[in-house]
Amino acid sequence: MGYMLETRGLTKRFGRGDQAQDAVADVSLHIREGEVYGLLGPNGAGKSTTLKMICGMLRPTAGEILFAGHAWRREDLYAIGSLIEEAPLYPNLTARENLRVRTTLLGLPESRVDEVLAAVDLADTGKKRAGRFSMGMRQRLGLALALIARPRLLVLDEPTNGLDPIGIEELRDQIRGFAAAGTTVIVSSHILSEVQQMADTIGIIYGGHLAYEDALRPGQDLEELFMSVCREGRRARGEVAA
Repeated sequence: MGYMLETRGLTKRFGRGDQAQDAVADVSLHIREGEVYGLLGPNGAGKSTTLKMICGMLRPTAGEILFAGHAWRREDLYAIGSLIEEAPLYPNLTARENLRVRTTLLGLPESRVDEVLAAVDLADTGKKRAGRFSMGMRQRLGLALALIARPRLLVLDEPTNGLDPIGIEELRDQIRGFAAAGTTVIVSSHILSEVQQMADTIGIIYGGHLAYEDALRPGQDLEELFMSVCREGRRARGEVAA
């Protein structure tokens, strides 16, 4: 099984001259086709910046991205579904109307609207406008938009935001189902227990650097691993005594 996505020395620098700072530095990810890849790290570590570069929302300062074995190009965005930060919704439109806008832009059959509404449990929202949705409902509609084009790669940044425990469990099962059907999924989440139950491989970013990447083994304590990697990261940066 090959890699659906690789990054080689991926770097994003903000600012100029002496004020320039690397938000992400020399990150090389290896994400296999059909797996769930859990991207972890403390707040501000560079996770969202990395995902935004993969999804074409930010231009890398250095390094390269490979998608399905070739150099990433803008056309690959048609094969990448993403939910990063807030879902891109039209608040004055219903869930169905939001999805129809996307199917029209992408030239997709309208039947996909009913399929993804059912998949995210929003089929019964009727004429309620998205601007009146709860945060959890907005997240589910954002997921529907990400799924509408049957992506080969699905990128989810903190997808459980606003979901209740039942919604989180359902999303976890959905993500495993996407992978089982052949879709590669990158998921970033601060809920380590959920990531442990869904991820095949873990990458941990600390201080903009990829500090750890390996398969998640059965019975492995992800919380202990995460804390250990973060402690080593702080030591390397001189933030705590060795």
